[in-house]
Amino acid sequence: MFNHGKTAILYSFLISGVLFIMSDMQPAQAQVNAAPTRDQVDAKYKWKLEDLYPTDDAWEKVFNNLKSRLPEFKSFEGKLGGSPETLAECLALNDSLSMDFSRLINYAYLKKDEDNRVSHYQEMNDRVSALGSEFGSVSAFIEPEILAIPDDTLRSFLAREPRLAVYHFYLENLTRRKAHIMSTEVENLLAMSGNVTRGFGQIFSMVDDADIKYPPVKNEKGNLVELTKERYGVMLESTDRQVRKDASDAYNQAYFAYENTLGTTLSSSVNSDIFYARARKYNTALEANLDAYNIPKDVFMNLIDAVDKNLEPLHRYVTLRKKVLNLDTLYTYDMWVPLVPEAKMEFPKYEDAEALMLDALKPLGKEYLDNVKTALSSGWIDVYETQGKGSGGYTAPGAYTAHPYILLNYAGTLDNVFTLAHEMGHAMHTFYTNRNEPFIYSGHSLFTAEVASTCNEAIMIQYLIDRAKDKDQKLYLLNHFINQILGTFYAQVMFSEFELKIHEIVENGGALSAKTMRQIYRDIYQKYYGPDLVMEPDKDMGCLRISHFYRDYYVYQYATSYAASLLLSQKILTHEKGALDSYRTFISTGNSDYPINILKKAGIDMTSPVPVENVTRLFAGLVDQFEKLILEK
Repeated sequence: MFNHGKTAILYSFLISGVLFIMSDMQPAQAQVNAAPTRDQVDAKYKWKLEDLYPTDDAWEKVFNNLKSRLPEFKSFEGKLGGSPETLAECLALNDSLSMDFSRLINYAYLKKDEDNRVSHYQEMNDRVSALGSEFGSVSAFIEPEILAIPDDTLRSFLAREPRLAVYHFYLENLTRRKAHIMSTEVENLLAMSGNVTRGFGQIFSMVDDADIKYPPVKNEKGNLVELTKERYGVMLESTDRQVRKDASDAYNQAYFAYENTLGTTLSSSVNSDIFYARARKYNTALEANLDAYNIPKDVFMNLIDAVDKNLEPLHRYVTLRKKVLNLDTLYTYDMWVPLVPEAKMEFPKYEDAEALMLDALKPLGKEYLDNVKTALSSGWIDVYETQGKGSGGYTAPGAYTAHPYILLNYAGTLDNVFTLAHEMGHAMHTFYTNRNEPFIYSGHSLFTAEVASTCNEAIMIQYLIDRAKDKDQKLYLLNHFINQILGTFYAQVMFSEFELKIHEIVENGGALSAKTMRQIYRDIYQKYYGPDLVMEPDKDMGCLRISHFYRDYYVYQYATSYAASLLLSQKILTHEKGALDSYRTFISTGNSDYPINILKKAGIDMTSPVPVENVTRLFAGLVDQFEKLILEK
């Protein structure tokens, strides 16, 4: 039962239309620009993983030591109900070894993501993942044995042994889930199976980051450029419609070549989710996912229902986009071209992005900014795209006694600046929590994990809109805000509805194929975006290339987090009494309470319709404001 929650969460940020660019690279071959190799990037733009381990040999030493210590759990097996001292010592051992494991797996994963083509780090990552399964197996007896202790006896243990005080909430939450924790034998089997059944996300990652090759496409100047995930977003912003179409076609077709592989992998992942849910006596995978952190099912279902009833502003925005672009037919590749391209904002120097973020986040206070400056100057961030590097952006926990790490693929767009602010929110959330919480509570539930990150985004967009230099720039930023809500809120709810439907098919005895999933995705996509948007034939391949689907029911929490963070940012920006103190308390709190309660303490009630309705109301207002201004031009 090792504490893997924090370790497993490599927070990921992928919004439809995230845009990256590397504009001044030298071509690797005639007429085709290639990303630089890692050794071509200045050290100041690369993270310092030496803060985790100075060398691979140092990692090996800790790895071997941890592996050799796992048998220590045997001395506790069958004895946890014997005395409070024995229980305290076992839980302390688990925390100590979990802390080592967290550091090990973060180092291996981050080294692998520097260049996914390097087999040494792929193997290192595989080895530590296997060690995690072994760890889970040898410690699988802990929770069943605790649950076998009579409630009165457990209360007596807590009263008699001061070392157990830190575990009070953990024990309370464990006993709440008593009906879903199996016998030691079953828990051991489930732990051992993890290395086999939980590998589907890794398979997808290797196909997505290492195997898929995108064909070169022509840019606005007619030059062939290598298509990458980051450049794909850039080309979707091109004012040359042929460039947008060619990039979209090439991108989708690259995935289409792996349609059966990706379809089978996602289907297998769904079956794995359902297997574990049923093994623990849950009716559905959704129920199992929500129960882990005591999230009421109504929170999920009401989110989907509320958005379903408020799609009209989204449809109106799509119609407005078609009108402004003067198109007879609006395709999905037309959704991200700026409607006010002459006001496009770019930040080719990474240092400019840092400066903008620091100025925008001043409402969060001097102490917060000082810690952000430390992150910027102390090797927490890997900035630029390089060959083989993991795509997109994310924050990894790093180590409890060190610091988190941020992966970027910075290329000078406004979206890149928002990605920096977003990931810095994650990093500060981890940093503050590690200073305040004991290790066992140092992680964050997925339900709260995206709040601090999207709060930074909400504060930054309002900062930029308030300082727009003219009407065109204001229009550009309003459009960006609309797209931000579209990507972080509406799209994530759409993805969540897709997840729910494909899980329900299997739970009701059906089977999934790539064709079936693509049709479901197409139908939902069309419902959300309305009749004025036409999907290209291969656009529904999108459902097979979203990494988040390999962590079941993850993405709805982007939407709930955004709803919570928007209210928090409004409280902070209007200087509501106590808002900043409440926010600091929020980012300093890990898993020492249920997520719903943590947010309630910050003044946000996610069991009420208020946060979600606030988002849909804001979106409708932004569309109104944008329409009024752009039609005045």
